[in-house]
Amino acid sequence: MSSDPNLYVTQPQLPPLEDFVELLKVIWDRKILTNGGPFHQQLEQALAEHLGVKHLALLTNGTIALVTALQTLRIQGEVITTPYSFVATAHSLLWNGLEPVFADIDPHTCNLDPERIEAAITPKTTAIMPVHCYGHPCDVRAIQRIADTYGLKVIYDAAHAFGVRHQGSSLLNSGDLSVLSFHATKVYNTIEGGAIVCPDAKTKQRIDFLKNFGFADEVTVMAPGINGKLNEVQAAFGLLQLREVDAAIARRTAIATRYREALADVEGIALMPEPADTTPNHSYMPIRVQPGYGLSRDGLYQRLREQQIFSRRYFYPLISDMPMYRGLPSAQPTNLPVARRVASEILCLPIYPALSEEQQQRVIDAIRASRR
Repeated sequence: MSSDPNLYVTQPQLPPLEDFVELLKVIWDRKILTNGGPFHQQLEQALAEHLGVKHLALLTNGTIALVTALQTLRIQGEVITTPYSFVATAHSLLWNGLEPVFADIDPHTCNLDPERIEAAITPKTTAIMPVHCYGHPCDVRAIQRIADTYGLKVIYDAAHAFGVRHQGSSLLNSGDLSVLSFHATKVYNTIEGGAIVCPDAKTKQRIDFLKNFGFADEVTVMAPGINGKLNEVQAAFGLLQLREVDAAIARRTAIATRYREALADVEGIALMPEPADTTPNHSYMPIRVQPGYGLSRDGLYQRLREQQIFSRRYFYPLISDMPMYRGLPSAQPTNLPVARRVASEILCLPIYPALSEEQQQRVIDAIRASRR
């Protein structure tokens, strides 16, 4: 047994301390701490190159990035989105005075179902905000066809999708904008942080204005922006993380493969299908606990906790069940049957680069033993 028996769903990946200290010394000597300093500019360029995107704007976190993306495209009215996500997805709409309209999800991918998107469109609809849940690609072609037909913008919440390639290119090039989270528990992190991927320099310039209170120059404020700037310390941290991210994803892939092989024959445990024509990042390891296992999902969750194995019910409860959303017509349970079923079954298992084979075996053994 490991000397640290606590197994969490994810743990942050940290760069070598001595390398980080060296970059902190550089920041100290430069005396530039924020406002688009040298490390900030270097990281934006390095990330764009690494991810295979044209333009990328760094922000202080993924939520502010979502808020700013909506402002960038001047979205108004109703936005169709998923109830099966982290609350920041819908919160960003409320912060912009927009009405979330929840549509049901596909039972296999856990992403928005294009047919349900189209059925939810009204004369007030101006945009779609899908989520690449667990880093699995949405049906980007079908969603774009709908957007083109009805004249809608598409902003992808791509918080889970760092480095994912789909149909030969970066998944982040889909839609009008894609938003990343660089929170400490993500595949790639800057402690706290986020980014907006955009298609052209003009759009990036508007994002850069908006994340700095709307300042276009020293005396001109062109919009009611916010303080969304990433500081130099976090940018330096991100530069170090970028050196290691490919190795981290490879390690996650090995861990995910072992889980899938070890749990494939467990009755009542369903594994999500691997997305086709995709290079995934294995940001999460979701399983579905279904009838036939012997315990409910919540029962297995509690059984694992008793053994100091801390899984997560991502995403439970549904956003549509939370007090600030449940009064919306689209939040009614009858409108979201698939999302409700999935939210009652999914359990995300520990997966992070430092997870040892011994620790992973503890998780596997606990799941196999709990069904008896």
